[in-house]
Amino acid sequence: MVATPGDGDPFFDAVRLLLLLEAAATEPDLRTPEVVPADAVGVVRTQTLLQKLDFWLRYPDYLADELLTEYERSGEAVLLDIAAEILNSDEPELRQIPMLRYKFGAYEPLDMPMSVLSVAGLAVVRWSRTEQRVRHYDYYLTARGRATAQSCVADFPELAWYGERTRLVVALAQGTGSTGTALRKRQYLQRDYAGTGLNEEIASIAERARRRLRASRAAAGVSAS
Repeated sequence: MVATPGDGDPFFDAVRLLLLLEAAATEPDLRTPEVVPADAVGVVRTQTLLQKLDFWLRYPDYLADELLTEYERSGEAVLLDIAAEILNSDEPELRQIPMLRYKFGAYEPLDMPMSVLSVAGLAVVRWSRTEQRVRHYDYYLTARGRATAQSCVADFPELAWYGERTRLVVALAQGTGSTGTALRKRQYLQRDYAGTGLNEEIASIAERARRRLRASRAAAGVSAS
């Protein structure tokens, strides 16, 4: 069996995060050349944003449930269709990569996978700190990192799902408040997420999301098949 990102190997976690960085990165601020790496082509600002995007990537059921929320708000049928594609498959069971709930929501240490990317010249981490703690992280994607992410998806079919899904996750985030703080607040609106104990694994909501999907499709007059 071909291993995929999230099988517990830091290399695969690094691949998943690289694809997420490539999808989510925005233009770096070149007015601060002393901070921005010379070969940077994009940046994801704050660890909170990266963690919250990664949560939706790792929990397809939560992602689908958010798509249903957006469908109910906007009435865009394509959102209902995408949620159905996810929930009518075994994707929520097969693709889930569990995360723990920390004091600021879903969390997993990024040091090891980001070290893999940094050593390979694919990404650079910059941070600012006070005397007591690191205050802020920026994750820069390099030109080599972007080329590698694009070639991974093109050359390895088993990674195509991650390439497509990172784009969906980022599109949802951009449409609903794409700062880390905004996504954290939105994810805490999920009662199962918010009710998870500190340092406990966030459980699946697949069955609840499937019931919601059936109700939404019935209300829209769409066949359940």
